[in-house]
Amino acid sequence: MTSNPDSSVPNITHRPRRLRRTPALRRMVKETNLSVNDLIYPLFVMEGEGKKVEITSMPGCYRYTPDLLLEEIAAVAELGINAIALFPVISESKKDDTGSESYNPEGLVQQTVQAIKQAVPQIVVITDVALDPFTTHGHDGLIDENGTILNDPTVEVLVKMALSQAESGADMVAPSDMMDGRIGAIRKALDAEGYINVGILAYSAKYASAYYGPFRDALDSAPKFGDKKTYQMDAGNAREALKETFLDIAEGADIVMVKPALAYLDIIHQIRSETNLPVAAYNVSGEYAMIKAAAQQGWIDEKQVMLETLLSIKRAGADLILTYFAKEVAMILG
Repeated sequence: MTSNPDSSVPNITHRPRRLRRTPALRRMVKETNLSVNDLIYPLFVMEGEGKKVEITSMPGCYRYTPDLLLEEIAAVAELGINAIALFPVISESKKDDTGSESYNPEGLVQQTVQAIKQAVPQIVVITDVALDPFTTHGHDGLIDENGTILNDPTVEVLVKMALSQAESGADMVAPSDMMDGRIGAIRKALDAEGYINVGILAYSAKYASAYYGPFRDALDSAPKFGDKKTYQMDAGNAREALKETFLDIAEGADIVMVKPALAYLDIIHQIRSETNLPVAAYNVSGEYAMIKAAAQQGWIDEKQVMLETLLSIKRAGADLILTYFAKEVAMILG
């Protein structure tokens, strides 16, 4: 007779370790799986030709000129990534107080979207709708003489911006500004102009976070005065995230998003529990940079921490994850 290794407790009925005994068993009962289909790849485009400039605070991420950006997009499409999110680096000479370059039909974003859809038509192109890359002051909205962010006049500009992106061929527009009422206004304008199939990925719960620093370096879009706390959400608020999400859904959002992801896993979970819409989460630049920095010091296993981090976001309830790790993960999962 084989001895019972736990003879001191012979009446154990439930032994969860039975299902952890071999890799095959663990794979069979795994509750959450990360797939390349979950990933959206954020990319930065700048003016010029033949240039690829690494972002110092985001190792492995680059600003691309449109020609090299097309090569990168073609490569990630081959890896199975379905969507990219496009963010522009706008030269100072084209910035003004009203962000008028944002809706220039010959602008960097508009021309780049057209080129992408011609070269890699199967990729889903998501464009950012916010004024901070285009304004001299670095805020997401228009300002008055007292430095107050003006909501309704900003929404009027955001509508123009979204329409110009849709006209250029964007599959989905992503308002990241957190102005009140902008989802409804954009949806109404898109439908009125015949862009009924252009989706809206709403930054519904976007927090005023310290995790955005490297991203603002990438775009040179940090606010020149004050902060963004009058329009982005306070880190202590959870019920407000549900309120913002419900408003965006009522106004016509197709996908709702939480940003950042890691410090707000509880928010992702709550929103997932309250809606049947797809829920996205943004694994933001600061989260990416911390993993890269620790890995460079040899303090963590970058691959394992990267995968565990993204799996935690998926487990919390996100259907889609915007992440700068997308290409690396796709290469692993492929």
